[in-house]
Amino acid sequence: MCQENVVLCAASAYDEKFYFNQDFDALPESIKEELKIICVLFTADVGGVLMIEFTPEGDLELQVDVAEDDILYDEIGSGLKIRQIQRERSELFESLEMYYRAFFLGDITGLE
Repeated sequence: MCQENVVLCAASAYDEKFYFNQDFDALPESIKEELKIICVLFTADVGGVLMIEFTPEGDLELQVDVAEDDILYDEIGSGLKIRQIQRERSELFESLEMYYRAFFLGDITGLE
């Protein structure tokens, strides 16, 4: 079993790029687009790099990475924005966790 987080997608305010892990290409386009919007808007708002990742257990996490010399990064805004995203997108994130557990971890418990 994988012991590291698996990145689903990420966006960077530094190079203004969005990354989507091709292992998840089977996801519907509407989901991919929603994830892109979440990531890009987050980095435009507070800066840094936002990564949406799966833990080895299949939980979805939002991780932020910031350059040491980034004086424009809003740490307080980042925490608030992450909580807002988790609250507003909880249904999406729960569905993605079930998808990951079923198709990548082979865990079909809870799908009945």
